[in-house]
Amino acid sequence: MADTNVFKPKGDAKNEATTKTARAIIDGEAAARIAKTARLREARLAQEPVEEPVKKAKKKAAGK
Repeated sequence: MADTNVFKPKGDAKNEATTKTARAIIDGEAAARIAKTARLREARLAQEPVEEPVKKAKKKAAGK
């Protein structure tokens, strides 16, 4: 059976176009976010590890 627009209401074409455009925008943003996350992860892993200084415990005053 051939796919025709005979049985589709007129508003469906606009709805489909809007949905298609919205999905393209959302997919593009998701791809950009994934690429940015991968780039930042690689940059973080490429850095040398930084040793954090050891914190000394504070002594409490005996008379207070």
